Amino acid sequence: MTEKLQKVLARAGKGSRREIEGLISQGRVSVNGKVAVLGDRVTGSEQIRVDGHLVETQAESDIVCRVLAYHKPEGEVSTRKDPEGRPTVFDRLPRLQGARWVAVGRLDVNTSGLLLFTTDGELANRLMHPRHEIDREYAVRVFGEVDEAMLQRLRKGVMLEDGEARFETLKYTGGEGMNLWFHVTLKEGRNREVRRLWESQGVQVSRLMRVRYGKIEMPKNLPRGGWAELPLDQVNYLRKEVGLAPEQESKVDVNAADRFKQVARIRKAVRKHNTRVKGTGTGAAPKKPAPTGSRGQGPKPGQRQKRKTRL
Repeated sequence: MTEKLQKVLARAGKGSRREIEGLISQGRVSVNGKVAVLGDRVTGSEQIRVDGHLVETQAESDIVCRVLAYHKPEGEVSTRKDPEGRPTVFDRLPRLQGARWVAVGRLDVNTSGLLLFTTDGELANRLMHPRHEIDREYAVRVFGEVDEAMLQRLRKGVMLEDGEARFETLKYTGGEGMNLWFHVTLKEGRNREVRRLWESQGVQVSRLMRVRYGKIEMPKNLPRGGWAELPLDQVNYLRKEVGLAPEQESKVDVNAADRFKQVARIRKAVRKHNTRVKGTGTGAAPKKPAPTGSRGQGPKPGQRQKRKTRL
């Protein structure tokens, strides 16, 4: 049985079908060493390369659609590799065999919060497509003078450099003076859209965090830098929203008794990752020299040294 080449590559997370058609038209895709053309079909056993790089492909029936919810910290970039050597959102994710994680959209380096990853490239591309209008909710702290007329303009729509934009909902949630908190929702994911909307009114965003994607909320007790795999019902909710058939399998253990153990494992993994990053010197301050004198002799026998860890 054969499938269209662009469908196989979309499932592997190489882009939307339309984007892959563009790659094929540009001669950047090859099948068994021959430059591919639009209309090519493959069985999946061929050697498929994009820009010379071999693509790992799997049959649709062999893929278990998995989705991760990741608590992105500020300072991480939403790319696989960063030329500046900054940490990326992929650094902490669990490793896979025969598949890879595909990010559902992006959050800019100064934005934190909920970021979804999936093993199904087609699901990722459909979730990112604006025609499905899946709303995203953000908690945003702004600095500046805010009045009701400004809020009405942001609800009604303002013109940005890439077209008109507006908040679907905008609700005041706290703060006073020049620092105010709001919850806002959007149905698209244009670059820095939340920040640009507020900046169009002369107000600066001082903190921004995504708290919800569709009906998927940030899991409770998930530390910054931690991830949690979504159960089957939430995976199928996302698939239904974009017109994909429901998934039948899940890698998630639904045993409720293990939930607290899972949170503990996540926190332990985050601490281990942070320790490893600091040990390599990436983004870490130089270590202070050990103190001298009686206070630098370490704990006495039988005593445990206390350690503070910030998550």
